[in-house]
Amino acid sequence: MHDDCTHPQALRRQPAQRRSARRVERMLDACAHLLDESGYDALSTTRIAERAGVAIGSVYQFFPDKRAVTQELTRRNVEEFVRRVGRRFLSEEYRGWWEAIDAIIDVYVDMHRTVPGFKSLHFGDVVDLNLLDSDSDNNTVIAGRLRGLLLKEFGLADSAELDLGVLVAVEAGDAVLKLAFRRDPQGSPEIIDAAKQLIRGFLSRQLRSWSPRLPSGGVPA
Repeated sequence: MHDDCTHPQALRRQPAQRRSARRVERMLDACAHLLDESGYDALSTTRIAERAGVAIGSVYQFFPDKRAVTQELTRRNVEEFVRRVGRRFLSEEYRGWWEAIDAIIDVYVDMHRTVPGFKSLHFGDVVDLNLLDSDSDNNTVIAGRLRGLLLKEFGLADSAELDLGVLVAVEAGDAVLKLAFRRDPQGSPEIIDAAKQLIRGFLSRQLRSWSPRLPSGGVPA
């Protein structure tokens, strides 16, 4: 399983100066806002340049097309998601991975509510299921990153059971959380809670060796 995004770089070249790096960030910010306003089909490099306040040549200096801008925005979202989850793991005490699951979902929900472009793009599946990695679909890449965090923080054994468990949990959680936001622009609290219960219950059965004893309801206490 891949732990990193190994798709060929979206950027034609890395910005060498701080001024260039800020310009690229403005392009990504513009892309995010335009996605929320009009969607991917209406997105264009010309509109990105206009919103970012840069010449169209500046966009093409770093990106060949709108897909590449969206791909780089997706990378930024993934890194921000992993960074936020990592910060939660450092600042909060968990009895085990089962308590960390709620934190991971809370980070996703908060980014959906507050990060421009995230509700439209998520982790790239709106554009291309292989936007992050040419060999693995986007959720597999996310599962690999979360798997790495769980291995590091909770001492889980690296195993096929863990690989399968995290991958299925990411796929199921992604689907249910999308449903939560289809029902309510801020995310239906009842469906978000159902996603937490679903994932914790499934992983507890998949990872019996590292899970607390299940109560009668089937979810870790």
